[in-house]
Amino acid sequence: MVKCQVILDAIERIAPRHLAEEWDNPGLLVGSPAQEVGRVLVALDVSDEVVHQAIEQGAELIVAHHPLIFHPLKKLRTDLPLGHRLSVLLKHDIAVVAAHTNLDIAQGGVNDVLANAIGLSKLSSFIITEQHEDGAAESLGRIGFLPAPMTIRDFAAKVREALPTQHVRFVDAGAHPVRRVALCSGAGAEFIGKAAMMGADVYVTGDVKYHDAQQAAELGMHLIDAGHFGTEFPVVRALAARLRQELEQAPGEVRVLEDQSSRDFFELA
Repeated sequence: MVKCQVILDAIERIAPRHLAEEWDNPGLLVGSPAQEVGRVLVALDVSDEVVHQAIEQGAELIVAHHPLIFHPLKKLRTDLPLGHRLSVLLKHDIAVVAAHTNLDIAQGGVNDVLANAIGLSKLSSFIITEQHEDGAAESLGRIGFLPAPMTIRDFAAKVREALPTQHVRFVDAGAHPVRRVALCSGAGAEFIGKAAMMGADVYVTGDVKYHDAQQAAELGMHLIDAGHFGTEFPVVRALAARLRQELEQAPGEVRVLEDQSSRDFFELA
């Protein structure tokens, strides 16, 4: 076993906390840096299902993308979902760590995993969050290129097959083919205008509303909504692999597991 702090240090190397947006709440949310950890469960969400997996598999720590605690708590009601979940975690001495927007932005993080999954190369920055003196930049989202042009319908099918989703929605903004692709995992509809301004043929994101789709169509840019879950869940396997690498030289033995049972909340009728 290793101290929880060893896992925190590994996550800091993968997705440095300084990359996170100011409004975010990454880091150790439940537990102590000093507690002993022999098994880690990597997940997208700290759901009841994931907590039960952790208990069944003997994990002392859950590393999740979405923070379990996001807003300040004024009460801890164990008859409500969050309070009950926290009480179960504390009862079983399971710590929780979140790597949220820092993992979105980090190299090899959520957006790079998404870009690789849908076949993009020659990646560059999209929404710059930090500019360094040497010209390098940190970025939410990515812009990349397909190996060859495709129709929007064919690309939408490719995205659906590449991601853990039953369906994608897309906006066909005309006959022009898709080659230059902008993307932002999770909920990135607010950047539709930016994607069009940067010359993207199509923008891939999740949680798109009706008027977001209308905006893309009016800008003449194709749009694919592959869902919040669909665009982010692939990072679970990638993060687990990165953690295993980082912990190979740890002063103790720790096993990194990954959530393989969570599904999108949305289903098709």
